[in-house]
Amino acid sequence: FIVMWMKVNCSECLSLFFKLECLATIKSESRLKHLLQRLPSYCPESMNELWMCINSTLPGVSRKSDGWVGLGCCELAISAECRRECRQVRNCSNNSLYSCIAKNEMGSTCCSYAGRHTTCREYCQAIFRTDSTPTVSQINAVKEYCQSHSAQLLSCVSNFTKSYPIRSPIDSLYCCDRAEATHCQVACRRILRTMSTEHEIMEGLIDECGSQPLPQEPMWQCFLGSAYPPSPPEEETPHPGKMDCAKLHCCSKANTSLCRDMCQEISTNWGSQTWQDFDQLCEYNPVEAELINCLADVREPCQLGCKDLTYCTNFNNRPTELFRSCNVQSDQGAMNDIKLWSNGTIKMPFMNIPVLDIRKCLPDMWKAVACSLQIKPCHSKFRGSVICKSDCVDILTQCGDRKRFHEGQTPERICELLSPIDDPERCIPLHRYLTPSSLSNNIVEEVIHPCNPNPCPSNHLCQVNRKGCLDELNCQPYLCVPGCKLGEASEFLVQQDARIQVPTRTGPAGCYEVCSCGPSGRLENCVEMPCVDIDKPCLIGGQRKSHGTSFRIDCRTCSCFAGATICSTRKCLGITSSDEDQQHFTGLPCNCPDRFIPVCASNGRTYPSACVARCLGFKDLEFVFGQCHHSNPCANKPCQRNQRCFPKYRVCLSDSSECPQYECVGRPGACDKNSVEPACDSDGLVHPSLCHLQQAGKTLAYMGHCQDACRKPQQVCGHNGETYNTVCDAFSDRVAVDYEGSCHAVGAVSDVSPDSACSLISCPPLSTPGCHPVTPPGEPNTSEAMLTQWAMNLNKNRPVTVHDVLRILRLHVSVPQCDVFGYLSIDHELVVLIAPVDQQPTPLQIEACSKEAEKIDSLINYASPTLVSQVPLSAFLTSEIKTSSIHSTGGAPTSPLTPGLYLLLGVLIHLAS
Repeated sequence: FIVMWMKVNCSECLSLFFKLECLATIKSESRLKHLLQRLPSYCPESMNELWMCINSTLPGVSRKSDGWVGLGCCELAISAECRRECRQVRNCSNNSLYSCIAKNEMGSTCCSYAGRHTTCREYCQAIFRTDSTPTVSQINAVKEYCQSHSAQLLSCVSNFTKSYPIRSPIDSLYCCDRAEATHCQVACRRILRTMSTEHEIMEGLIDECGSQPLPQEPMWQCFLGSAYPPSPPEEETPHPGKMDCAKLHCCSKANTSLCRDMCQEISTNWGSQTWQDFDQLCEYNPVEAELINCLADVREPCQLGCKDLTYCTNFNNRPTELFRSCNVQSDQGAMNDIKLWSNGTIKMPFMNIPVLDIRKCLPDMWKAVACSLQIKPCHSKFRGSVICKSDCVDILTQCGDRKRFHEGQTPERICELLSPIDDPERCIPLHRYLTPSSLSNNIVEEVIHPCNPNPCPSNHLCQVNRKGCLDELNCQPYLCVPGCKLGEASEFLVQQDARIQVPTRTGPAGCYEVCSCGPSGRLENCVEMPCVDIDKPCLIGGQRKSHGTSFRIDCRTCSCFAGATICSTRKCLGITSSDEDQQHFTGLPCNCPDRFIPVCASNGRTYPSACVARCLGFKDLEFVFGQCHHSNPCANKPCQRNQRCFPKYRVCLSDSSECPQYECVGRPGACDKNSVEPACDSDGLVHPSLCHLQQAGKTLAYMGHCQDACRKPQQVCGHNGETYNTVCDAFSDRVAVDYEGSCHAVGAVSDVSPDSACSLISCPPLSTPGCHPVTPPGEPNTSEAMLTQWAMNLNKNRPVTVHDVLRILRLHVSVPQCDVFGYLSIDHELVVLIAPVDQQPTPLQIEACSKEAEKIDSLINYASPTLVSQVPLSAFLTSEIKTSSIHSTGGAPTSPLTPGLYLLLGVLIHLAS
């Protein structure tokens, strides 16, 4: 009974407890015994107290309803978080548990074919000890060490790697069609879409269909045939079939036709060939760095924070650093790598590197290498996980076994292939991880990461809970929302009801369709969009600029989009400008006078003067004098009699003929109790939703919970030039405050004009001592043709708004201590601010916000499908960041981590025409 297959972290052992607790009422004795026999595979026998607890509480089968694997066992877990999760998880909603158990069970079967061949078994076990796709080196090692021992093992491992990733329940929907009774088919589809655990699904099908799981019945035969059921026939597969749309986005980034064709073939015909072939030819090709980094974003997006590692402990307590794979499996994988490398050879897909005994030669450096390659730190400027070249050369110079080097091999030549970069901002410097983090546990808690690790089922997305809860006692800092995979073979999820741009299955590069994420968990209702000629370059001063590249012409930021050069319209002084020109230069569009006589344009944006509005193309009939928020859009009673009109101020980005500033809401008999979107009325009372507020006959003050600081009106001027009654009103509109009082001056203008109206405004004190402020950027460029087309074809003529963009960007900020604000500048540029939410943020919280902004900036500039596949973000061409820093009075940095800390970050976003 205590025959251990492999030793893993305690959390995996406790995961099995959850499974066993859920099966406490199962009727099958054989099923129960089967699970108990697998306990040794998850729980190391060295955990004596834990085993004593388990053995003392195990029932006979007749006692299994007595709560036999008791919560007392949870107290023996090493990690406090592990103990807490063990006590709390009673409903087995963690769908990753089934995937973990199924994978480990398959690993136990596959590796048992190794017999007494220890090395073969160790390489086999390494395949199943990670939650990410097995690496090429791991698979090749199995082939090399096991091919002469067991053909069954190779076949078993091959089936696993080809079937990766593990499917979610909705991937078996086609099995429901094989049920004979219609009511069973309907119940089956509902169960698979709403339930996540094996036990819930099996019990639900038995109850609804009224039959036991007999293998001779077609529906049960389909479910029970394999842990990895075959794909349904092509005609039964919902669109987009066997595509991996997220990875397909990356294929156009390939620099060689070979890698581009292989990427497209694998992404559109999943299973026709393996990713191993692609990895061997393209993974380590230096010219394909952009393609490989894009694929890495899809497989393992960079996330802030790392903790709870037991082997790679120097990576812990780093809440403001980005990592791709900070988890228990990667921690175990690093330990396994060191064990394999200790044999004297590092096996790569295209070479073997002979080394001396790494247990004696620079052992700390080798551990840092193994942990870095598994945990994968990633920089915002360059998202590849590559060891810096100088470190690679140094460690191979000292520890490479030159007697076994092949002819022509040198440390320099080897590292030229493995680590061609030596810029510390584009590679992993090992010295950073040779010592523990300098942060204490108390400081680390200033920044939390509710979605890392992911607490949600595999078919749900984890989002930071920024809405709050009406029931504060049971409030979680995260929300689990239903999602859709971007294709049958994809691991990447998007939120339900989201609009997603995906490459077409058969069209050339640059041809897309926009789909919606439906309640079935699949992309549906796809509409083809006009193709973009991504091969057409732009000619700038005799130089060719390829599609998607950004550059500067004078002081303007420009981008090449399908052969068209799109530039900001910012006016700037030339080098030879006279003193008189500089004195009269305002920096406003068309060099308009620096006067604040606001007008409200038809796009819902307040401009500082009619001159500025005309300069941006608005005709006199398309704007009225006054600030947009001071008008009452419901005054003319635009809604029907059975509807109530609510002002809904918005700024439209698309060139639509209408940009309504109100919303007509029906008078429903009952409000949705499951929809929680708190709304505060003008009397300072909070309602569960706008619907409840409407039923109570109240007037909306702002969305969100009521705040004591906002009970009395105290006007503030937002960065968008609008005057708000309170700070809460501005924040509800996702606008940050510029200064107190009503707006009476235009925003940032020329720094050479001596009589700027801004000089009359007293800026509020900075929230953090020693902060050097930054002026949000103001370089313009908006061309709305693509957004207009989406509005007409997809949104039923509903225009794309600034709020739409900010709502999606907020989903990509994973730290609750930071939030997203933004506005359309007077030059038609989208400015996004990622700032701390606390009134007096700590340096660590400020740095976390800076890293979040740098991450989003990088995703935009590299056109990562994790962000730009979402409409309307797919129109983004480029972004720029401007930051402020914190210094002590003596000028020395106050940060415990880095010299540069950031308070406010502006992201310039240029939109494609």
